[in-house]
Amino acid sequence: MIEKVRDAFRALPDGRKQSNARLYEMEDAALSAFAVFFSQSPSFLDSQVRMQKQLGRNNASSLFGVHEIPCDNQIRNLLDPVPPETVYPVMAEIGDALYQQGYLAGFRSINDTLLIALDGTDFFSSERISCARCSETRLKNDRVLYRHIAVTPVLVAPGQANAIPLPPEFVQPQDGQDKQDCELAAAARWLARWGEHYRPWRITYLGDDLYCHQSHCLRVRAQQADFLFTCKPESHATLYEWVGDFERNEQLGRVVQARRVGKKHFTDTYRYAHQVPLRNTDDAVMANWLELVTTDARGAIVFKNAWATSHALTDHNVAALASAGRARWKIESVPQAHRKEVRNGLTNCVEATRKMRVGPSGSAFRSGPQTTPSCCGQEPWW
Repeated sequence: MIEKVRDAFRALPDGRKQSNARLYEMEDAALSAFAVFFSQSPSFLDSQVRMQKQLGRNNASSLFGVHEIPCDNQIRNLLDPVPPETVYPVMAEIGDALYQQGYLAGFRSINDTLLIALDGTDFFSSERISCARCSETRLKNDRVLYRHIAVTPVLVAPGQANAIPLPPEFVQPQDGQDKQDCELAAAARWLARWGEHYRPWRITYLGDDLYCHQSHCLRVRAQQADFLFTCKPESHATLYEWVGDFERNEQLGRVVQARRVGKKHFTDTYRYAHQVPLRNTDDAVMANWLELVTTDARGAIVFKNAWATSHALTDHNVAALASAGRARWKIESVPQAHRKEVRNGLTNCVEATRKMRVGPSGSAFRSGPQTTPSCCGQEPWW
């Protein structure tokens, strides 16, 4: 994998004039930035500089092939002009290699499909700094928040600690479009660009309620893939009217399972319905609806969520489908303080290198993992 990354970095465009006095190569700058994230050590580069001075060698050279370690300013100066799309092919190649070598066999989930979770994430925001590629959000105090957002597809699976990132798609102004770009439009572009590439893998796409949208579900199905999207009552009134009718007529499927986690006892209640419309139109996508409510030994609700899916539902697979749907939260459970720092302080991957060399504050390590509220306002029990 490192060799694939090095080959890609070696080919990065270099806007500098040719000079024999050039100290740092593009490859060294990119590998140095990559090493910080690969090692997950905020002070990795600083420690390597000290190691080089003390011992005459360093791990950045032996592990990543870095010839000279640039300072953070040099990394920014060299990599800032490089379009992010330049590294998309190597991200795809790494995923392809994992697939071809059978590593992803353990990621197979419901109906033997692989799960790709789609989610938008802010990697920069400011009320003062902006550029032509910023998205604008009007705040309650009538001030404007300028944001850089990316849709980040990730391969996830229940029971898998690892997640495999795939090429992203940025939310940014599009040529010939007056309307501001948005997360759903970026996801549509990603599907148009990469959907056919990943079609042979047999994919189920995961996403929050934003993605449970008529047009997006049709795009997913056009790629011969399945979907499993969070489905909230407030944004799918027609669907829940149908669910209510099924409930009154006692036509909802229902499965109850008791389980134990350590000394705690929980009851999972699954309810499901077949062929309910996503919206109130004649051409509405007909999906299957699944709800999971988890209660503790006292009967208190500790988790509640619901999904719309193209997968068929039975008493035998509802638990597996709910588990697959919950796998999406692997990409959201990060320290709250760290998410805030990334959101407010990082302008790009290179700027992230500078931040991580300084290191996060102590509170970033003390804070607990972020949790995502369920559709009933409860916090997930895990």
